[in-house]
Amino acid sequence: MTTATAPADGLISRARLILPGAGTALLVAAAASFVADTYGGPVMLLALLIGIALNFLSEGDKVGAGIRFTSKTILKLGVALLGLRIAASDVLALGTGTVVELIAAMAITIFAGLLLSRAQKRTPAFGMLVGGATAICGASAALAISSALPDNGSKDRETVFTVVAVTTLSTIAMVVYPVIANLFGFDDRATGILLGATIHDVAQVVGAGYAVSEEAGDTATIVKLFRVAMLLPVVFLVSLAFRGEAAGAVKGKLPIPLFAIGFIAMVAVNSLGLMPDMLRAPLVDLSRWCLIAAVAAIGLTTSIPDMLKIGRSAVLTAVATTLVLLGAILTFLSLTIS
Repeated sequence: MTTATAPADGLISRARLILPGAGTALLVAAAASFVADTYGGPVMLLALLIGIALNFLSEGDKVGAGIRFTSKTILKLGVALLGLRIAASDVLALGTGTVVELIAAMAITIFAGLLLSRAQKRTPAFGMLVGGATAICGASAALAISSALPDNGSKDRETVFTVVAVTTLSTIAMVVYPVIANLFGFDDRATGILLGATIHDVAQVVGAGYAVSEEAGDTATIVKLFRVAMLLPVVFLVSLAFRGEAAGAVKGKLPIPLFAIGFIAMVAVNSLGLMPDMLRAPLVDLSRWCLIAAVAAIGLTTSIPDMLKIGRSAVLTAVATTLVLLGAILTFLSLTIS
């Protein structure tokens, strides 16, 4: 073997190791996408549930490496590419007052998650996971925050629970929150702010907003994308707060995850208009597929008995943080309108 062919042989060996598991996760993602497109339903939740149902597939040695690669590396690629959905002009259009209110509500929600987790004698990492996923963008945020947390032996199980919880609550909110906005007498803009600031997942925000009106839908989408943009500072702070617990952490070194740098780079590229639409659209789709495949991979490595160990107190934390976020936004909107 020559020196020149050694790297190529190494890449081929690596690909052979990864492809079976990555292909399995992608197949589950494709099945979930087909079901969601044909019959409706949250694609992330479907990918997770199908993956859990096929958990026995992850027991073979041939697929383990690929599934782990998908749940970690492919996940980070998907999060980085999320930045292409956000532009600085969208955030500026919200106005300073709305931005301040959103940041305050998100901070209150994350803090509530940490407090509730501590009160129930759970780890701060779990509180950060649930609070952050609720405050930012549901399943995508749960995956991104999880990748920045240290592996404490229960991280994957807690991540799966968080994805299931926030997706379920987001689906309920999609139906209930427009009714709440009507009860409060909000106009279309205020309704859009409420929906975009409180519903966890982007798809449900879009569905709820445009079901009310075009103005409500446009406003809800922009507000939601601002919350997605807050993923970067939150992941950075999580990495900073938990760096001492991470395996191989280097003291004194500022931890900035590579995918977080990629995320902000994509936001900058999109904001400056440097990415042509013919390239941006496929990359946004690629981001979606990466995240669905990563969720499927996490589901493939999750067993039902392990999930049941989470307990009812975890459900209380997820519901309570959701209500805290709703209460904070309703309070801010009521004060602004009055």
